[in-house]
Amino acid sequence: MVYEMLSKLDRFERVVDALSHWLNWIAGVAIALMLALIAVDIIGAKLFRWPVPGGIDIVGLLGVVAIGFAIARTQALRGHIEVEFFETKIPQKIRNFVDAVIYALGMLLFVLLTWKTCEYGYTLQSKGEVSMTQGIPLYPFVYGMAFCYLTVFLVLLVQCIRVVYRINK
Repeated sequence: MVYEMLSKLDRFERVVDALSHWLNWIAGVAIALMLALIAVDIIGAKLFRWPVPGGIDIVGLLGVVAIGFAIARTQALRGHIEVEFFETKIPQKIRNFVDAVIYALGMLLFVLLTWKTCEYGYTLQSKGEVSMTQGIPLYPFVYGMAFCYLTVFLVLLVQCIRVVYRINK
């Protein structure tokens, strides 16, 4: 029974890990595109007096992708800042309880973010909101962020299960 649960958790974790890795790869591509676009914009503006039309819009949207799509992988690798000063001074059982509560609160936060971001994306989609200069629809980026938040929820869920059942990786 326990072995079966561990096997299912490991499979689920591999899927979530692959998803977060894929999203992180997209974030990396967005950063590379941002750098290339900024370089082309600067060279075009300074040497040829022809900046990239709507460059600011595109860089801003790529920034959303770069930041949002990297969150899940950062959480999976535990790359966010953690204050461990007090945690090292308390017993392991209390530490596990505190970690489980923190993961549960994080999951609650990201479920709410997913829900409200989907609502916001629907609002933008129904109103036809677009970027200021290029007219790029904004709702796909908002829905993309909602998907990223859902992925962070899944990463936190796996981490919480591991803490609650004291399953080491």
